[in-house]
Amino acid sequence: QVQLVESGGGSVQVGGSLRLSCAASGSIFSINGMGWYRQAPGKQRELVATITSGGSTIYTTYADSVKGRFTISRDNAKKMVYLQMNSLKPEDTAVYYCNTIRATPSGYWGQGTQVTVSS
Repeated sequence: QVQLVESGGGSVQVGGSLRLSCAASGSIFSINGMGWYRQAPGKQRELVATITSGGSTIYTTYADSVKGRFTISRDNAKKMVYLQMNSLKPEDTAVYYCNTIRATPSGYWGQGTQVTVSS
């Protein structure tokens, strides 16, 4: 059974930091290519960071809006995916989700974790 549980969200002030965690169970973690998504009120869900592996090499990508501030990582042994978020801005306020990079809107999603950045 596939399950994704996100945690680590909260309320911070501008410039603050948070570290999000995602615990994956079932076959989903074996899929190469995990990502963090976010959905702000009234907006579509967007992909903000991805992590894939090619042999022993790890590849990461970031949306322009978070590049240089967010860092995605994973621990395969623990089946965890992380998102370190620094220099947070009010526009980072959203519900954050982890999922595979091939996830579709109608597919399985966890409950997400709320991040609120206030000025």
